[in-house]
Amino acid sequence: MRLILLGPPGAGKGTQASRIVQRYEVPHISTGDIFRKNIKEGTELGKKAKEYMDKGLLVPDEIVVAIVEDRLKEADCKNGFLLDGFPRTVNQAEALDKVLENMNISLDKVINIKVDKNVLVDRVVGRRICRDCGATYHVKFNPPAEEGKCDVCGGELYQRDDDKEETVTKRIEVYLQETTPLIDYYSNKRLLADIEGEQDIDKVFEDIVKALGSEK
Repeated sequence: MRLILLGPPGAGKGTQASRIVQRYEVPHISTGDIFRKNIKEGTELGKKAKEYMDKGLLVPDEIVVAIVEDRLKEADCKNGFLLDGFPRTVNQAEALDKVLENMNISLDKVINIKVDKNVLVDRVVGRRICRDCGATYHVKFNPPAEEGKCDVCGGELYQRDDDKEETVTKRIEVYLQETTPLIDYYSNKRLLADIEGEQDIDKVFEDIVKALGSEK
């Protein structure tokens, strides 16, 4: 199963990604993770990427694509993969098509988890993290027994700067602007599966499995 997972911040992508990789026994390939791995291991591509990142610049598409291509050629991707965070643009999607064509493989499906913008902001802004053990809570959906205190270790709960309303709204807007053309691109290729992300977590996953047409 060769898949791409799309979804804005707060859509629950992380939860669904872990279920998908477990069910279909494929690696979860996050561009952030493979960037960090290449930089840590000091690969040529990692060094090039780091030069741009250290200057606060976006890493050029050709480097991003090359890093993803290297990862897709590793043995654990033989039976498939779940790409998360890539592609982000139509240019990257076209480059990925060429990479897969050269490898004589093709995508099975692009899963797009849809959630209303206002719901997304509500979900992310309400998130609280424990300073000591990292446990995650939500003021509305998963509150601690005692306000501001972690149930696990008693540590102080705080809101990350990334989770503040202004920042979250901006991140979601940027994501939607970037991704709308990409959604159209995969829709035209008849690869897109829109999944309603405001349902119960189990129902979201059930819909993903149905869309993949597999009862494995």
